[in-house]
Amino acid sequence: MNFLAHIYLSGEDKEIIIGNFIADGIKGNQYLKYPPNIAKGIILHRSIDTFTDSHPIVRRSTARLHENYGHYSGVIVDILYDHFLAKNWDRYHEQPLNEYVQEFYQLLKDNYSILPSRIQKMMPYMIADNWLFNYATIEGIGKILAQMNIRTKGVANMDQAVNELKEFYDEFEAEFTLYFDELIHFSKQTLDDL
Repeated sequence: MNFLAHIYLSGEDKEIIIGNFIADGIKGNQYLKYPPNIAKGIILHRSIDTFTDSHPIVRRSTARLHENYGHYSGVIVDILYDHFLAKNWDRYHEQPLNEYVQEFYQLLKDNYSILPSRIQKMMPYMIADNWLFNYATIEGIGKILAQMNIRTKGVANMDQAVNELKEFYDEFEAEFTLYFDELIHFSKQTLDDL
């Protein structure tokens, strides 16, 4: 899953949200250096990634992209799934998406000093371009995929994946919906167990 899903699946605890968001920048047992709830967020993120990578519905979505994008297919599906979460946000959360993401951006600003340097560098771009809110549109996802393609120096051609999103839109959305219901349950259970 990508940023929006990880944030959403963290629940309401601000430290768990931060931990889940920064987790990709925390290697090995470095999470032990953080306060307990940030560490929980990092562990939750890793659990979500493991669950996602092995899930048959996600693999079905990924397989649809594999011929054109190889091992980048999983990254693309994560981004596409965030599109469907943002697009259908009112199905999952009472607070309007724009308010929710603005509160999250403020949370990042308030906790800037504990963010890994990679996140500190990315944060101004994320906020300025309002990535999380713009996931809700195909155009917004197209921009994210184009930015990701630049990061891979054009090797992945990820910017082209918006074509598959349009062509197989209903299939991807149906897969996301089935999968995400399971992931919500899994994430709640994982948080209860931590």
